[in-house]
Amino acid sequence: MAKAWHLMQRPKGKPTHDDVALKEIELAPLEDGMVHVRNHWLSVDPYMRARMDDTDSYFDAFKLGQPMDGGAVGEIIASKADGFEVGDKVLSFAGWRDEAVIPAAGIHKLPDLGVDPYHFLANLGLTGGTAWFGLMDVAEAKAGDVVFVSAAAGAVGSAVVQIAKAKGMTVIGSAGGADKCAWVKSLGADACVDYKNGSLLKNLKAALGDVGAKGIDVYFDNVGREHLDAAFAIAEQEARFAECGMIDGYNHEAPYGFKYIAYIIGKRLQLKGFIYTDYQPRMGEFYAAMGPMIASGEVQSRETVMEGLDSTFDAFLGLFSGANTGKMLVKL
Repeated sequence: MAKAWHLMQRPKGKPTHDDVALKEIELAPLEDGMVHVRNHWLSVDPYMRARMDDTDSYFDAFKLGQPMDGGAVGEIIASKADGFEVGDKVLSFAGWRDEAVIPAAGIHKLPDLGVDPYHFLANLGLTGGTAWFGLMDVAEAKAGDVVFVSAAAGAVGSAVVQIAKAKGMTVIGSAGGADKCAWVKSLGADACVDYKNGSLLKNLKAALGDVGAKGIDVYFDNVGREHLDAAFAIAEQEARFAECGMIDGYNHEAPYGFKYIAYIIGKRLQLKGFIYTDYQPRMGEFYAAMGPMIASGEVQSRETVMEGLDSTFDAFLGLFSGANTGKMLVKL
Protein backbone atom coordinates (compact mmCIF):
# COMPACT_ATOMS: atom_id res chain seq x y z
CA MET A 1 0.00 0.00 0.00
CA ALA A 2 1.22 3.52 -0.75
CA LYS A 3 2.63 5.65 2.06
CA ALA A 4 3.03 9.39 2.61
CA TRP A 5 4.40 11.72 5.26
CA HIS A 6 1.70 13.68 7.12
CA LEU A 7 1.97 16.87 9.18
CA MET A 8 0.39 16.11 12.55
CA GLN A 9 1.04 19.35 14.43
CA ARG A 10 2.57 22.78 13.77
CA PRO A 11 6.25 22.87 14.81
CA LYS A 12 7.49 25.32 17.40
CA GLY A 13 11.00 26.26 16.35
CA LYS A 14 12.89 23.43 14.68
CA PRO A 15 10.58 20.59 13.60
CA THR A 16 10.82 17.21 15.31
CA HIS A 17 9.55 13.72 14.57
CA ASP A 18 6.64 14.41 16.94
CA ASP A 19 5.30 16.85 14.33
CA VAL A 20 4.98 14.31 11.51
CA ALA A 21 3.98 10.72 10.78
CA LEU A 22 4.54 8.30 7.92
CA LYS A 23 1.21 6.62 7.23
CA GLU A 24 -0.47 4.46 4.62
CA ILE A 25 -2.72 6.24 2.15
CA GLU A 26 -5.42 5.18 -0.27
CA LEU A 27 -4.81 6.31 -3.81
CA ALA A 28 -7.49 8.06 -5.79
CA PRO A 29 -9.12 6.05 -8.57
CA LEU A 30 -7.45 6.44 -11.95
CA GLU A 31 -9.89 8.51 -13.98
CA ASP A 32 -9.70 10.22 -17.37
CA GLY A 33 -6.97 12.82 -17.48
CA MET A 34 -5.03 11.25 -14.60
CA VAL A 35 -1.83 9.26 -14.22
CA HIS A 36 -0.45 6.85 -11.63
CA VAL A 37 3.14 7.76 -10.76
CA ARG A 38 5.70 5.77 -8.82
CA ASN A 39 8.31 8.12 -7.39
CA HIS A 40 12.03 7.38 -7.70
CA TRP A 41 13.50 10.61 -6.28
CA LEU A 42 12.19 13.10 -3.73
CA SER A 43 13.38 16.63 -3.05
CA VAL A 44 13.45 18.24 0.38
CA ASP A 45 13.97 22.00 0.46
CA PRO A 46 14.16 24.79 3.06
CA TYR A 47 10.97 26.51 1.87
CA MET A 48 9.03 23.50 3.15
CA ARG A 49 9.59 24.70 6.72
CA ALA A 50 7.42 27.78 6.13
CA ARG A 51 4.65 25.54 4.84
CA MET A 52 4.51 23.82 8.21
CA ASP A 53 3.30 27.06 9.80
CA ASP A 54 -0.24 28.34 9.41
CA THR A 55 0.82 31.65 7.92
CA ASP A 56 0.51 33.44 4.60
CA SER A 57 3.29 32.48 2.24
CA TYR A 58 3.94 32.02 -1.45
CA PHE A 59 2.92 28.35 -1.05
CA ASP A 60 -0.17 27.08 0.73
CA ALA A 61 0.48 25.77 4.22
CA PHE A 62 0.48 22.02 4.75
CA LYS A 63 -2.83 20.87 6.22
CA LEU A 64 -2.81 19.15 9.58
CA GLY A 65 -3.39 15.43 9.39
CA GLN A 66 -2.95 15.43 5.62
CA PRO A 67 -0.10 14.26 3.35
CA MET A 68 2.59 16.81 2.59
CA ASP A 69 3.82 17.43 -0.94
CA GLY A 70 6.93 18.59 -2.76
CA GLY A 71 9.08 18.02 -5.80
CA ALA A 72 9.49 14.48 -7.08
CA VAL A 73 10.73 12.63 -10.14
CA GLY A 74 9.03 9.37 -10.99
CA GLU A 75 7.73 7.06 -13.67
CA ILE A 76 4.21 6.62 -14.97
CA ILE A 77 2.95 3.09 -14.26
CA ALA A 78 -0.62 3.66 -15.50
CA SER A 79 -2.23 6.43 -17.54
CA LYS A 80 -5.61 7.65 -18.68
CA ALA A 81 -4.22 10.93 -19.97
CA ASP A 82 -3.48 11.83 -23.57
CA GLY A 83 0.22 12.37 -24.22
CA PHE A 84 1.40 10.39 -21.20
CA GLU A 85 2.40 6.76 -21.56
CA VAL A 86 3.50 4.02 -19.19
CA GLY A 87 7.25 4.36 -18.70
CA ASP A 88 7.39 8.14 -19.17
CA LYS A 89 9.65 9.90 -16.65
CA VAL A 90 7.90 12.88 -15.10
CA LEU A 91 8.43 15.74 -12.68
CA SER A 92 5.56 16.32 -10.28
CA PHE A 93 4.72 17.98 -7.00
CA ALA A 94 3.58 14.70 -5.46
CA GLY A 95 6.58 14.25 -3.18
CA TRP A 96 6.83 13.09 0.46
CA ARG A 97 5.28 9.78 -0.75
CA ASP A 98 6.14 6.76 -2.83
CA GLU A 99 3.14 6.70 -5.19
CA ALA A 100 0.43 9.08 -6.33
CA VAL A 101 -2.55 9.23 -8.67
CA ILE A 102 -2.73 12.81 -9.90
CA PRO A 103 -4.08 14.92 -12.77
CA ALA A 104 -1.73 14.93 -15.74
CA ALA A 105 -2.22 18.69 -15.98
CA GLY A 106 -0.01 19.09 -12.92
CA ILE A 107 3.02 17.16 -14.14
CA HIS A 108 5.81 17.70 -16.67
CA LYS A 109 7.29 15.05 -18.92
CA LEU A 110 11.07 15.22 -18.66
CA PRO A 111 12.84 16.37 -21.82
CA ASP A 112 15.61 14.17 -23.17
CA LEU A 113 18.72 16.17 -22.34
CA GLY A 114 21.04 13.21 -21.85
CA VAL A 115 21.26 13.51 -18.06
CA ASP A 116 20.08 11.37 -15.14
CA PRO A 117 16.47 12.14 -14.12
CA TYR A 118 17.38 13.36 -10.62
CA HIS A 119 19.00 16.42 -12.20
CA PHE A 120 15.47 17.73 -12.75
CA LEU A 121 15.18 18.10 -8.97
CA ALA A 122 18.61 19.73 -8.85
CA ASN A 123 20.43 21.81 -11.44
CA LEU A 124 17.77 21.28 -14.12
CA GLY A 125 14.90 21.88 -11.73
CA LEU A 126 14.02 24.14 -8.83
CA THR A 127 17.65 24.35 -7.71
CA GLY A 128 19.27 25.32 -10.98
CA GLY A 129 16.32 27.41 -12.14
CA THR A 130 16.38 29.39 -8.90
CA ALA A 131 20.11 29.95 -9.28
CA TRP A 132 19.92 30.91 -12.96
CA PHE A 133 16.99 33.32 -12.84
CA GLY A 134 17.98 34.77 -9.47
CA LEU A 135 21.47 35.59 -10.65
CA MET A 136 20.90 36.52 -14.28
CA ASP A 137 17.42 38.07 -14.14
CA VAL A 138 16.73 39.29 -10.61
CA ALA A 139 20.26 40.49 -9.79
CA GLU A 140 21.04 41.37 -13.42
CA ALA A 141 24.56 40.03 -12.86
CA LYS A 142 27.12 40.55 -15.62
CA ALA A 143 30.74 39.81 -16.42
CA GLY A 144 33.10 41.67 -14.12
CA ASP A 145 30.70 41.81 -11.16
CA VAL A 146 31.84 40.75 -7.70
CA VAL A 147 29.23 38.29 -6.39
CA PHE A 148 28.76 37.14 -2.79
CA VAL A 149 26.85 33.87 -2.39
CA SER A 150 25.71 32.64 1.02
CA ALA A 151 25.20 28.91 1.62
CA ALA A 152 27.53 28.40 -1.33
CA ALA A 153 27.93 24.69 -0.55
CA GLY A 154 24.18 24.18 -0.69
CA ALA A 155 22.10 23.17 -3.67
CA VAL A 156 21.22 26.61 -5.02
CA GLY A 157 24.38 28.31 -3.82
CA SER A 158 26.74 25.87 -5.51
CA ALA A 159 24.87 26.33 -8.79
CA VAL A 160 25.12 30.12 -8.45
CA VAL A 161 28.87 29.88 -7.91
CA GLN A 162 29.38 27.92 -11.11
CA ILE A 163 27.04 29.98 -13.26
CA ALA A 164 28.66 33.19 -12.07
CA LYS A 165 32.15 31.91 -12.86
CA ALA A 166 31.02 30.67 -16.27
CA LYS A 167 29.73 34.18 -16.97
CA GLY A 168 32.99 35.92 -16.03
CA MET A 169 32.26 37.10 -12.49
CA THR A 170 34.39 37.14 -9.35
CA VAL A 171 32.77 34.98 -6.67
CA ILE A 172 33.04 34.95 -2.89
CA GLY A 173 31.09 32.21 -1.15
CA SER A 174 30.31 31.39 2.45
CA ALA A 175 29.97 27.87 3.84
CA GLY A 176 30.13 26.09 7.17
CA GLY A 177 33.47 24.40 7.73
CA ALA A 178 36.81 24.00 5.99
CA ASP A 179 35.75 20.98 3.92
CA LYS A 180 32.73 22.74 2.47
CA CYS A 181 34.78 25.84 1.74
CA ALA A 182 37.35 23.72 -0.08
CA TRP A 183 34.57 22.22 -2.20
CA VAL A 184 33.16 25.66 -3.03
CA LYS A 185 36.61 26.77 -4.18
CA SER A 186 36.94 23.60 -6.25
CA LEU A 187 33.81 24.76 -8.11
CA GLY A 188 35.69 27.89 -9.12
CA ALA A 189 34.93 30.38 -6.34
CA ASP A 190 37.70 32.93 -5.95
CA ALA A 191 37.33 32.87 -2.16
CA CYS A 192 35.17 31.18 0.45
CA VAL A 193 34.51 32.31 4.01
CA ASP A 194 33.90 29.80 6.78
CA TYR A 195 31.03 31.43 8.69
CA LYS A 196 31.63 29.07 11.62
CA ASN A 197 35.15 30.39 12.15
CA GLY A 198 35.40 33.92 13.52
CA SER A 199 33.65 37.14 12.53
CA LEU A 200 31.72 36.78 9.30
CA LEU A 201 32.03 40.45 8.39
CA LYS A 202 35.73 40.61 9.20
CA ASN A 203 36.41 37.49 7.14
CA LEU A 204 34.36 38.81 4.22
CA LYS A 205 36.37 42.02 4.20
CA ALA A 206 39.56 39.97 4.15
CA ALA A 207 38.22 37.90 1.26
CA LEU A 208 37.45 41.06 -0.68
CA GLY A 209 41.07 42.10 -0.25
CA ASP A 210 42.24 38.69 -1.42
CA VAL A 211 40.30 39.02 -4.69
CA GLY A 212 41.29 42.65 -5.20
CA ALA A 213 37.83 44.12 -4.68
CA LYS A 214 36.51 46.90 -2.43
CA GLY A 215 32.95 45.64 -2.24
CA ILE A 216 30.30 43.41 -3.83
CA ASP A 217 28.07 44.23 -6.78
CA VAL A 218 25.68 41.32 -6.24
CA TYR A 219 24.53 39.40 -3.21
CA PHE A 220 22.67 36.11 -3.72
CA ASP A 221 20.98 35.54 -0.38
CA ASN A 222 20.11 32.04 0.81
CA VAL A 223 20.59 32.66 4.52
CA GLY A 224 19.36 36.06 5.77
CA ARG A 225 20.07 37.48 9.25
CA GLU A 226 23.84 37.92 9.85
CA HIS A 227 24.79 37.16 6.25
CA LEU A 228 22.34 39.71 4.89
CA ASP A 229 23.53 42.30 7.40
CA ALA A 230 27.16 41.70 6.41
CA ALA A 231 26.21 42.05 2.74
CA PHE A 232 24.73 45.49 3.48
CA ALA A 233 28.05 46.48 5.03
CA ILE A 234 30.26 45.40 2.10
CA ALA A 235 27.97 46.37 -0.77
CA GLU A 236 29.08 48.78 -3.47
CA GLN A 237 26.85 51.62 -4.60
CA GLU A 238 23.72 50.33 -6.35
CA ALA A 239 24.51 46.70 -5.57
CA ARG A 240 21.74 44.26 -6.41
CA PHE A 241 20.47 41.70 -3.89
CA ALA A 242 18.60 38.59 -5.08
CA GLU A 243 16.58 37.49 -2.05
CA CYS A 244 16.14 33.75 -2.52
CA GLY A 245 15.91 32.34 1.00
CA MET A 246 16.55 33.07 4.67
CA ILE A 247 17.14 29.65 6.18
CA ASP A 248 18.91 31.09 9.21
CA GLY A 249 15.62 32.53 10.42
CA TYR A 250 13.14 29.78 9.59
CA ASN A 251 13.33 28.16 13.01
CA HIS A 252 13.95 31.36 15.01
CA GLU A 253 11.05 33.05 16.73
CA ALA A 254 13.09 36.04 17.93
CA PRO A 255 13.67 38.92 15.47
CA TYR A 256 17.16 39.80 14.28
CA GLY A 257 18.56 43.29 14.88
CA PHE A 258 20.25 44.50 11.68
CA LYS A 259 23.18 46.85 12.25
CA TYR A 260 23.82 47.94 8.67
CA ILE A 261 20.35 48.03 7.16
CA ALA A 262 20.46 51.81 6.75
CA TYR A 263 23.04 51.31 3.97
CA ILE A 264 20.07 50.41 1.74
CA ILE A 265 19.40 54.13 1.48
CA GLY A 266 22.84 55.69 1.15
CA LYS A 267 24.16 53.00 -1.18
CA ARG A 268 20.93 52.91 -3.21
CA LEU A 269 20.79 49.14 -2.84
CA GLN A 270 18.25 47.16 -4.81
CA LEU A 271 16.67 44.19 -3.00
CA LYS A 272 14.24 41.95 -4.83
CA GLY A 273 12.61 38.79 -3.61
CA PHE A 274 11.68 36.12 -6.11
CA ILE A 275 10.19 32.65 -6.37
CA TYR A 276 11.18 29.91 -8.80
CA THR A 277 7.60 29.48 -9.98
CA ASP A 278 7.62 33.07 -11.26
CA TYR A 279 9.79 31.81 -14.10
CA GLN A 280 8.06 28.58 -15.07
CA PRO A 281 6.88 30.04 -18.40
CA ARG A 282 10.58 30.53 -19.26
CA MET A 283 11.79 27.00 -18.49
CA GLY A 284 12.52 26.34 -22.14
CA GLU A 285 14.98 29.21 -22.08
CA PHE A 286 16.52 27.80 -18.91
CA TYR A 287 16.89 24.27 -20.28
CA ALA A 288 18.55 25.65 -23.41
CA ALA A 289 21.09 27.54 -21.31
CA MET A 290 21.74 25.10 -18.47
CA GLY A 291 21.45 21.76 -20.28
CA PRO A 292 24.64 22.16 -22.33
CA MET A 293 26.52 23.52 -19.29
CA ILE A 294 25.67 20.39 -17.30
CA ALA A 295 26.30 18.00 -20.19
CA SER A 296 29.74 19.55 -20.81
CA GLY A 297 30.69 19.54 -17.11
CA GLU A 298 30.90 23.32 -16.96
CA VAL A 299 28.28 23.18 -14.21
CA GLN A 300 28.60 20.17 -11.93
CA SER A 301 26.33 18.95 -9.19
CA ARG A 302 26.89 17.20 -5.94
CA GLU A 303 24.14 15.41 -4.10
CA THR A 304 23.68 14.24 -0.56
CA VAL A 305 21.43 11.22 -0.99
CA MET A 306 19.45 9.45 1.71
CA GLU A 307 17.84 6.10 0.96
CA GLY A 308 14.20 5.16 1.39
CA LEU A 309 10.93 6.93 2.12
CA ASP A 310 11.50 6.40 5.84
CA SER A 311 14.53 8.72 5.70
CA THR A 312 12.71 11.69 4.12
CA PHE A 313 12.05 13.66 7.27
CA ASP A 314 15.60 13.15 8.54
CA ALA A 315 16.85 14.40 5.18
CA PHE A 316 14.69 17.49 5.61
CA LEU A 317 15.99 18.13 9.13
CA GLY A 318 19.53 17.80 7.81
CA LEU A 319 19.06 20.98 5.79
CA PHE A 320 19.02 23.00 9.01
CA SER A 321 22.12 21.41 10.53
CA GLY A 322 24.30 21.61 7.42
CA ALA A 323 24.18 17.86 6.82
CA ASN A 324 24.04 18.35 3.07
CA THR A 325 26.71 19.33 0.61
CA GLY A 326 24.96 20.29 -2.60
CA LYS A 327 21.41 19.11 -3.18
CA MET A 328 19.67 16.95 -0.57
CA LEU A 329 17.74 14.13 -2.23
CA VAL A 330 15.91 11.00 -1.17
CA LYS A 331 16.18 7.94 -3.39
CA LEU A 332 13.28 5.49 -3.25
